Amino acid sequence: MSTAYLTHPLCEEHKLGEDHPESPQRLEAIQNRLIAGQLMDFMRWREANEVTVEQLNATHDPNYVASIFAKAPEQGHVELDQETLMMPHTLDAALRASGAVVQAVDMIMSGEVQNAFCAVRPPGHHAEYDKAMGFCLFNNIAVGARHALNQHGIERIAIVDFDVHHGNGTEDIFKNDPQVLYASSYQHPLFPYPDPGASHDNIVHMPLEKGSKGEDFRAAYESELFPALDEFKPQLLMISAGFDALAEDPMGQLRLREDDIVWVTEKLMDVAERHCQGRVVSVLEGGYNTDALGRAVFSHLKAIMKL
Repeated sequence: MSTAYLTHPLCEEHKLGEDHPESPQRLEAIQNRLIAGQLMDFMRWREANEVTVEQLNATHDPNYVASIFAKAPEQGHVELDQETLMMPHTLDAALRASGAVVQAVDMIMSGEVQNAFCAVRPPGHHAEYDKAMGFCLFNNIAVGARHALNQHGIERIAIVDFDVHHGNGTEDIFKNDPQVLYASSYQHPLFPYPDPGASHDNIVHMPLEKGSKGEDFRAAYESELFPALDEFKPQLLMISAGFDALAEDPMGQLRLREDDIVWVTEKLMDVAERHCQGRVVSVLEGGYNTDALGRAVFSHLKAIMKL
C-alpha cells in the first residue's frame, strides 16, 4: 500500500500579495524539498478534483457557500474579514483544496492507497459552519470528514490538529457530534483569541503557553490525547497538520522542533494501526517559514510512510 500526495496548480494561483504570509511559496517549498529528498518518487501524486457544491453544503451552511461563490471577484479583491481575502482564482483554489481531502478519503476507502497528504491552500481549520476567517474559506478537513461519514459508512473519525492556532472552525462544525472526536493543541492566548474552554464531550483541548517546548507538547498528548483516542477507537484518523508551532515560524511563539513533529506523527500512526487499519489523511494547515515548512513536511511524510 502507498501514500497519495494530492495538490493542484490552482492552489498556487491564490495570491494575496508579496508580503502576505499565506503565500504560494509555501507549496513550492514543500514540493522542492520532497523532490530534493527523492520522497516524491515513493508517493502517488494526484491533481485534486474540485469539491462539489453538494459536498460543501453537507458541511457548511448552504447560504454561506452560495455567498462565497457570489463574492468571488474577477479582479481586485473582496475582504471576507480582516485576515481573509478573496482574489481572482481564490475560489478555484478553495474548491481544489477541499476537493483534495474528499479525493484522499475516496482513495483510501477504496483501498487504492493506505494514507494521504493534501498539500493545499487556502487552509481550512478556522472556517466555521457559516463564517470565513483566519485565511480560511471552506473547512477542508471537515468537508472530507463529513464525506467519509456520509458516503463510506465510517462511524467514528478522529481529527487531530497540531497547528499553533486553535482550529475553532473544525470545533464549531463538529461540536456535539458523537461521530467525530476533535483534538487540538495550540498556543493560548493567540488567534483566534477567545478561550475555547475545557475539554468536553467529543472535544479535547490542549492549550500551551507561549514559549512551550517539545516536552510540554509531548506531555499534553501523552496525558490528554492518546488515552482519548484509544477509548474512542476511530475508524479513520485525520490530521490538521499545521507547522507554525515550530520555533522558526513567525506566526506563533511555541518552540517545537522537527523531531517533535516526527514524534507526534509516529504516535498517531501507531493509533491508526491499532484502530483504523492504518487509514490516515493529513491536510496542510499553517506553516509560514518556508524553509522550516519544507523540512517539517518532509519529515512528517517520512513518518507517515514509515521510511
